[in-house]
Amino acid sequence: MTHYDYLIVGSGLFGATFAYRAKQVGKTCLVIDKRPHLGGNVYCEQVKGINVHKYGAHIFHTNNKEVWDFVNSIVPFNRYTNCPVANYHGELYNLPFNMNTFHQMWGVVTPIEAEAKIAEQKVAALAALNGREPQNLEEQALCLVGQDIYEKLIKGYTEKQWGRPCTELPAFIIRRLPVRMIYDNNYFNDAYQGIPIGGYNRLIEGLLEGVNTLVNTDFFADREKWENIADKIVFTGKIDEYYNYCFGKLDYRTVRFETETINTVNYQGNAVINYTDRETPYTRVIEHKHFESFGQAVYDNPKTIISREYSTEWQDGMEPFYPINNERNTQLYSQYKQLAEKESSVIFGGRLAEYKYYDMAPIVEKVLTFWNRIV
Repeated sequence: MTHYDYLIVGSGLFGATFAYRAKQVGKTCLVIDKRPHLGGNVYCEQVKGINVHKYGAHIFHTNNKEVWDFVNSIVPFNRYTNCPVANYHGELYNLPFNMNTFHQMWGVVTPIEAEAKIAEQKVAALAALNGREPQNLEEQALCLVGQDIYEKLIKGYTEKQWGRPCTELPAFIIRRLPVRMIYDNNYFNDAYQGIPIGGYNRLIEGLLEGVNTLVNTDFFADREKWENIADKIVFTGKIDEYYNYCFGKLDYRTVRFETETINTVNYQGNAVINYTDRETPYTRVIEHKHFESFGQAVYDNPKTIISREYSTEWQDGMEPFYPINNERNTQLYSQYKQLAEKESSVIFGGRLAEYKYYDMAPIVEKVLTFWNRIV
């Protein structure tokens, strides 16, 4: 049996980028993944000529030119700009909160008018606190943006995302809310953003070119074998599972998707529309065509594909998506982290192994920094 320098458990962006940089410096790697495909949550399925983001919308964005140049050296990225829209009972609002949002909500035209309206809306919430700190997400949001924006654009969406009332969610979840006094619907402030031309599979394939990979392979199904196949392990799965849940199980949120092919060229006119009322059961609708098709290209394909996204509590057997950073889980993870820090031959990386929410660019940056330090 071949022996490797690194066994990489998980072929998502952390594992694939790690394998690429390791190969560049002459290290041998085997990448295994329990799913039937490579790429982790950035994996795309091509259906009717459209790259479907199987695990939800992924938009790469960064201010780090080194990271941007790196991913573009693997595959060129397009010019997609993330401009989501909120639908509240049929009323449409641009996101993030900006002058277009405020004009639609209140009819204000200038930043001075918008600032005055938000200040007016915040008065009651600040008075109710009477000098104390906000104790929950609802109080925090009301103090930041006032009643109208909270009720129409935050409350229902957030409660669907987290599966509990805003009055029971910690205030720190939204310490800041982006409020922009300009007419700009670009969700991100980063200098660079886009999506790989041809989909994220092209990025993963480029990163793993020449690297040995195995899918449908569960590390825990034959742990002793895999632990002895390489000098070091790069582990990107759940850290609590790695340690056999010795301190207890960490909690996660997950999402599920209902994906549908529709016989129309253009279903909603935007890649992402959030449904911010509490009554609509799904949190958003993704129309995948708009991530990569612009102008006439939208109409060249007679079909479109949408995914309705539902947020739900994670249970065994489901794919974990987001860590839940409450007091219990933070304390529990700190115990697992102490064990991880004692490891000399295991590297933990990524959202699940570090029990931390990551955008894609910081994952790539972390791997590049790791190799820059030791090469």
